[in-house]
Amino acid sequence: MKHTEKELQALKEEVSHMWKLVLSQLEKAKQAFLNGEVELAREIVSREKRVDAFELKIDSDCENYIALYSPVAVDLRLVLSLIKISITLERIGDFAESIARHVIDRDGCLQDAQIVEELQVEKMFDTLIGMLSDSFVALESENTRLSGKIMAKDNEIDILYRTSFDILTPYLQENPARIRCGLKTILILRKLERIGDHCNNIVEEIVFYVDAKVLKHGGGH
Repeated sequence: MKHTEKELQALKEEVSHMWKLVLSQLEKAKQAFLNGEVELAREIVSREKRVDAFELKIDSDCENYIALYSPVAVDLRLVLSLIKISITLERIGDFAESIARHVIDRDGCLQDAQIVEELQVEKMFDTLIGMLSDSFVALESENTRLSGKIMAKDNEIDILYRTSFDILTPYLQENPARIRCGLKTILILRKLERIGDHCNNIVEEIVFYVDAKVLKHGGGH
């Protein structure tokens, strides 16, 4: 029994390392986007390979654990959750890389500081970083009381995303030369909105593991 617990702990630690890397990628994506830091953006792109490698290794190690130990009940739920969480973290990493590539390929499309402020892009980034940090704490502490708070933040992201169209439409009507930049900005905001959805998915996996409830199908939390 002790041996399988040690193996499980090792799997959790691998996911923790991947989580910290993805969180760092998201924090750097925020800095690169808001400040137009091309070198930092290049660093994010180069580190994406490490995120991918983590996901492949965790997937393989979890499969090996299932094959070797045939876990049941809570141990099986944990391993299945770790597989899904690592896949979701990899997707968040992809979005961070995609934002970094936007910074690198600006092709003369500089951000209008005022419109970035009106769109509350920094608030979106900070909210997502908070969601990812809080969900990490929820898994580490096996405490799902945070789940409602994290999911409420996803609603805030959705509202900011929907509001962005009302802000950008009149701005682009007045500044037709900036339409290309405006469309690129919408793509960035869409990526941020999707990161929020993925953070939500992670919380659902943690609750599935800890509380044996599946929120997706109408379970409580």
